[in-house]
Amino acid sequence: MVDGLLLLSFGGPEGPEDVIPFLENVTRGRGIPRARLDEVAQHYLHFGGVSPINALNRQIIAAVEAELDAAGLDLPVYFGNRNWHPMVEDTVATMTADGVRSALVFPTSAWGGYSGCRQYDEDIARARAARGDGAPARVKQRPYIEHTQLIGWLAAPITPAPAP
Repeated sequence: MVDGLLLLSFGGPEGPEDVIPFLENVTRGRGIPRARLDEVAQHYLHFGGVSPINALNRQIIAAVEAELDAAGLDLPVYFGNRNWHPMVEDTVATMTADGVRSALVFPTSAWGGYSGCRQYDEDIARARAARGDGAPARVKQRPYIEHTQLIGWLAAPITPAPAP
C-alpha cells in the first residue's frame, strides 16, 4: 500500500540566473571546464534560460492529481529532481514530514542504463538515507520497456517495408 507518489525527473533551469548553477549540478565531479559550461549555457539562454522539463512535469502532476481526484483517491503527488529545484532530497524531506510511509516512484526517464535508470535509484537511496529511518519506503515500478501497453504504442506506427 502506497500513501504517496513521487514524480522523479532530471530538472532544468527556470530562468537565466539558474543556467550555470544547474549545469554545475549536472556536471559536478566531472571536471568539465567552465568555458564548456558557458558554451552550453548559451543554448539555454537562447530560450530565455528556461528548460521546458519542469513545466511539463507540473502538467503531468496536475493531470495525475485530476485523475486521482476523479477516482476519489486521496493520494498526494510530489515532485523531485536530480539536478534542479525541487531537489529530490528536499522533496523526500517534505514527504517524511508529511508522514508518507511508502511512495510509488515514477521516474520520467524511460531509458535503461546508468543515467536513465540506475542514477535515479542512487538519487532516491541518497535522499532516503539523509532522512533516516522515517523516510518513506520506495516502491519501485518495473521498467517502462516491460509495460506491454507502452510497447504497443511504440510499435503501432511501424509498418512493414514493401517487398522488393
